[in-house]
Amino acid sequence: MSRADKIALLLSLLAIAAAWLVADRVFERVPHLEDEIAYVWQARLMAAGELTTATPIEPKRFLVPFVVDYEGRRFGKYPLGWPALLSVGVRLGLRDWVNPLLAGLAVWLTYRLGKKILGEITGLVAAALTLTSPFFLMNTGSLLSHPLGLVLTLGFVLAWWDATTSPGGTDSLPRGLSTLLAGLALGAFAVTRPFSAIGVAVPFGVHGIILLVRGPAVLRRRVLAIGLLAAAVGALHYLWQFAATGDAFLNPYTLWWPYDQVGFGPGAGRAANGHTLRQAFINTNLSLYVGRHDLFGWLGWSWIFLPCGLWAIRRNGRAWLTSAVYPSLLVLYLAYWIGSWTFGPRYQFEGLFSLTLLSAAGISWLAGWPRTPGDHAVPVKGIRMARPLGVTAVVGLLVGLSLVFYVPRRLGGMSQLYGISRSQLAPFEDAGHLAPAVLIVHAGRWTEYGGLLELENPLLTSPFLFVFGGKGGLEETLREAFPGRAVYHYYPDEPDKFYVGARK
Repeated sequence: MSRADKIALLLSLLAIAAAWLVADRVFERVPHLEDEIAYVWQARLMAAGELTTATPIEPKRFLVPFVVDYEGRRFGKYPLGWPALLSVGVRLGLRDWVNPLLAGLAVWLTYRLGKKILGEITGLVAAALTLTSPFFLMNTGSLLSHPLGLVLTLGFVLAWWDATTSPGGTDSLPRGLSTLLAGLALGAFAVTRPFSAIGVAVPFGVHGIILLVRGPAVLRRRVLAIGLLAAAVGALHYLWQFAATGDAFLNPYTLWWPYDQVGFGPGAGRAANGHTLRQAFINTNLSLYVGRHDLFGWLGWSWIFLPCGLWAIRRNGRAWLTSAVYPSLLVLYLAYWIGSWTFGPRYQFEGLFSLTLLSAAGISWLAGWPRTPGDHAVPVKGIRMARPLGVTAVVGLLVGLSLVFYVPRRLGGMSQLYGISRSQLAPFEDAGHLAPAVLIVHAGRWTEYGGLLELENPLLTSPFLFVFGGKGGLEETLREAFPGRAVYHYYPDEPDKFYVGARK
């Protein structure tokens, strides 16, 4: 292991620690977004050995965001890749460590990819930029699927270059193994985030077509093997849809919102006339605006080194193709009716390495550091030291200001997101004597109820079950459905009181 490898390993360990601190101190290790609640629900169900469960009585009252009821079965709308991995964490009691561990792996793989196509120093710079990115920290501290998508994308790109280019030294994998890993990684991404997988695959699909036309027979076989393996694994997504709905091509997203579809025109999006190009450009401009701030936390200057990076890689075909992932995702998501800003432009999160590597290449070019694999920095003395020292000082100042000012403010603003916090669970820690019980939650907002679902399992066997809102006759219905449980009324504005009857 080289000195640079050891530094990269240290950065990876720091990434695990940083993501865990965000998960613990900012998000309090509870889901906040509807997406996160649904992912956790699916993971718990899979940890129990099930893909679907029976629809409960009063399904609209036993509400779980983005968990649908269809033909007597209840299941999450999301593909199974991320819930399956999260379920392993649930089984091991390490659910909240899964994304932080993926954060460490993402930083390591970013370094490895940078080392492969741009050299050790640039790879290290990219890894360090990733570690200090508010965009990276927010998402890896969450319970969202994007960190897994980033790791799978990095694994695919690394394996692709090992499989399709000449050996790059001792760090390169054997061709057969790299071919296998490339296909598996892209296929696994397809069963995690299918639409994003298309965006990642497009640039390399173009490259693959060129290789099929112009490459030698052995290379054509590898490209075909990667594509066929990715397609075979990706087909599990349709198997999951068939298992859940009985129709391999029925998108569960549309069972929650019929308009939740990709495309333009009526039926796609909430507007009466459907999704339009105008709305697509509005969404994209907002994503770009937020991205310029959240990428590195340098206010609106996070992309300042990208032009230099484009110049630095002008003769590096592998770097160009690798850098194409982010814009490919950006263009692809023009066709989706809603944007993403709360956690930064997270629909493009899987292309984060495109921006960090390109920025790192620009920094290395400005500093006079090597940007070719295998090249080593040449020691300089005297006045020539001003160039690398000056660039290092500027980047260090930008990173330092971000960590002192931007990161605390940005992450602090995510605390108790949508009013959900661990404090909502506190009253139930001292209410064990009431269990097993069903609680009718009289809440004005769904988040006052949704925050409590951390205490409920999908099979409805947990000590406390929660029903959203009350109506006439509901108590008797619940007592008949759950004969061994008491029924209480719970009002979030009086968190320490449990009423036997509805509050007057």
